[in-house]
Amino acid sequence: VGHQAQGVGLGQSKDVVVCKAEYLYQCCEFRECYEITRALLRSDPYCVDCLPVHLACAVELGEKNDLFLLGHKLVDEHGEKAVSWFAVGCYYLCIKQFDNAQRYFQKSTNIDKDFAPAWIGYGHAFASQDESDQAMAAYRTATRLFLGCHLPLLCLGIEYMRTSNLSLAEEFFTKSKKICPNDPLIYNELGVLSYRKKHYSLAAKYFQKAMSLLPDSLSSTWEATVSNLAHSLRKSGRFADALCMYERALALQPRNAGTYSSMGFTHQLMGNPHRAIELYHKSLGIQDDAFTSD
Repeated sequence: VGHQAQGVGLGQSKDVVVCKAEYLYQCCEFRECYEITRALLRSDPYCVDCLPVHLACAVELGEKNDLFLLGHKLVDEHGEKAVSWFAVGCYYLCIKQFDNAQRYFQKSTNIDKDFAPAWIGYGHAFASQDESDQAMAAYRTATRLFLGCHLPLLCLGIEYMRTSNLSLAEEFFTKSKKICPNDPLIYNELGVLSYRKKHYSLAAKYFQKAMSLLPDSLSSTWEATVSNLAHSLRKSGRFADALCMYERALALQPRNAGTYSSMGFTHQLMGNPHRAIELYHKSLGIQDDAFTSD
């Protein structure tokens, strides 16, 4: 996007910058997206088109101070706009006060019933409290408003998988993938789905595909995907490859007791009891759990 825009003199166009930010967000390049949108908002604090993707990135990165300050500023200056109350909802979603998040996302949708980001946020707030019916209703509304956007479909798939409706989950993941084939989160969810179906080799392929779409320097956000790949490789009997992935997961979250426990179990399966015991002790030194104790 950037090279093409610069080639025709559009590199500094706000519309092009917002499009680039939305593309980076869909690719889960949250930090780069956030830096671009923050710079744009500094140069133009009233760039409304930039706000939804900026706020969404801030939630993903846990930028609660930015969300708090921006939410207050928008409500003070533009209390009549849906995006202002959406910002407040994002703040409460970020700090895990989900009841308040629901309240402010609902206020945003009351101001503008066609403001799709608020419906997605509304769905997230319900999903975070295991209220699947309300979450799916909000995501379906977002799907109707956000035609051509894969995110509401992906969210619906996640909710169906959470409620163990695996066939419908797969259907929505497939629809989402057709719209946006380069979103690593889709392949992560397809990997989880395959793992739950006990298709471990296929799960590993999906997790590997997800990781191939991520930047080389992974953030701790993706530790679960790396661990999921390791579990899938272990279940497939590829113990050495699984251990490599567990090591990579530890580099992202060094004090994860579950990872040490999984490495110990892998060594146990490989017939290395002494190494397994060492790793189980490391796990128990971080957090006691029944599996590792046994």
